[in-house]
Amino acid sequence: MSPAPAPGPAFSRRSLLAGSAVGLALLATGCTSSSTGRKDDAATSTQADALAKQVPVQEAVVAAYAAAKTADAALGQQTAELAAQAGQQLTRLKAAAPGRTSSKSAAASSGAPAVPAGQDPQAWLRSQVSAAADSHAAACLPQTGARAALLGSLAAGLRGQVA
Repeated sequence: MSPAPAPGPAFSRRSLLAGSAVGLALLATGCTSSSTGRKDDAATSTQADALAKQVPVQEAVVAAYAAAKTADAALGQQTAELAAQAGQQLTRLKAAAPGRTSSKSAAASSGAPAVPAGQDPQAWLRSQVSAAADSHAAACLPQTGARAALLGSLAAGLRGQVA
């Protein structure tokens, strides 16, 4: 008497693979599409104002890099790439808050800061960048969606610059 064949798996590898592909496609569709759009895409006026208030903070970072370069040319050369990144971050922030930036921020940027006499330019620059990172991180908390991601990214980027 020959032994009975062992029962096969409940489903084949091919059917498992096909089912996984279909499930993954449905999951991706459910996570990325919406008939009415995402609720967090629309900023409240408070969120928009809070985002706009971060523009002068980032302008101050750009101005601080310029002031540090004026105070110490070697430091300016060492931080040229970081200064360029701060400028790019400012551009992204302004684009995210169009029409919301106040004329006060433009006026604040015209009176560029200077490194206080007798203070180490590098230490001063670090404190300026760190304060901006703190401000962006705090402003990130009440935000949602892309605005929160932008402010969180700016805060993290500035933290990296401090280091």
